[in-house]
Amino acid sequence: MSGTAVSLISGIPRSVPERGRRGECLTLPGGGHSFGCVDRLPFYQRAFSLRQYNAAFAIIAVNAFVFLLTNFTSPRLYTYLSLVPVLVVQQNWWWQVFTYMFVHANMWHILFNMLGLFFFGVQLEQRIGSSEFLLFYLVSGTVAGLISLGVFWVTGAYQVFLMGASGAVFAVLLAFATYYPHARILLFGIFPIRAPVLVVGYAAIEIFSMFGRVRGNVAHLTHLAGFLVAYLYIRIRLRIDPVRVFLDSRR
Repeated sequence: MSGTAVSLISGIPRSVPERGRRGECLTLPGGGHSFGCVDRLPFYQRAFSLRQYNAAFAIIAVNAFVFLLTNFTSPRLYTYLSLVPVLVVQQNWWWQVFTYMFVHANMWHILFNMLGLFFFGVQLEQRIGSSEFLLFYLVSGTVAGLISLGVFWVTGAYQVFLMGASGAVFAVLLAFATYYPHARILLFGIFPIRAPVLVVGYAAIEIFSMFGRVRGNVAHLTHLAGFLVAYLYIRIRLRIDPVRVFLDSRR
């Protein structure tokens, strides 16, 4: 996530409904299932049990540690940890589809991504639980990396260096807007905008930037892949339709 300052989020309920205990059912927005209905759910929809609500801060800490490591030790770490298609495919460095999301090019890069994760991720984690949030974040970032790898390889961008948490953070933004469709974000501390509108606006900008061949070192493809993976995850595992939630929030 880059270039946008989010200073305040409003419209979030003060009390967040607790996740149901085993055997109980809670109604979630958009037709989603309760995490308490464990026994009646297929394995890919079952919740985990960790409830510490600290995963977002742990992810931020890991990103900060890797940033310091890559900037104050060997520059070769960028090569090992970033996603470089030719190294993944020809050298079998498949760990890069996971590690790339913890690597950042400069201070502004990590600052904007971690601000987005802080503002949206902490609230989302409190809603769905730490383990579910961690799974969602890592799956979204990894699959977004795999999609980017495939497109880069097909288009001949073999030696591009892909790095940054943006794909996973964009996924978090979509999930946040799904669970808090009436939340308002103050852009630059001035302009109030509803969370679903922010998602649609970002998606439009990314599509225009990618197909309009806007110059720059921004991974628009990975951002859109993050949105796509998040949508599929929420629909399949959490059984919530973000599109329906967004449309219903307009009424």
